[in-house]
Amino acid sequence: MDIKIVNTVEALLFGAGRPLRLSEIRGLLESDGLIAELSDIKKCINELEQRFNSSSLEITEVASGFRLQIKQTYSAPITHLWNERTPRISKALMETISIISYKQPVTRGDIEDIRGVSVSTQSIRSLLERNWIKVTGFKDAPGRPALYSTTKEFLDDLNLKSISELPELPEVDEGSNDQVLSEVI
Repeated sequence: MDIKIVNTVEALLFGAGRPLRLSEIRGLLESDGLIAELSDIKKCINELEQRFNSSSLEITEVASGFRLQIKQTYSAPITHLWNERTPRISKALMETISIISYKQPVTRGDIEDIRGVSVSTQSIRSLLERNWIKVTGFKDAPGRPALYSTTKEFLDDLNLKSISELPELPEVDEGSNDQVLSEVI
């Protein structure tokens, strides 16, 4: 494999700050005068994965493409570099995003039926602002309620390629609702 292409792919992944699709990488290489097929770019990524085996970096494939990131083992010390705190996710918000993830597309009413309590407007707004959910349509019912589904950014934040990689839901026994909820969350 041409070392210039491998190093350029590495630089692109490092500098992008977001996941890149193979086709995006090919386009960026071509704009620099380097010609590579998608299979060659995948080979470059495989070579980089081998290069990073004994380092603190790794290449991860997520829903939006490939990204260069710090291995989980080395991520704790880095948190001290940033002063900003990410907002905590409340139990209600976690229940809401879990229901949307597993049952999508769902309406707010569907979420309320499953949770047994009303869903606050702030919860939905918070998930929309994080770009974890999006409106994918409207249900053909009175009031035409919005249908919510998860986004690629949600999958990226959880290091998942697709929604099918979510863990299986445990079987529900009538007497153990609290235990099941704590296992899922």
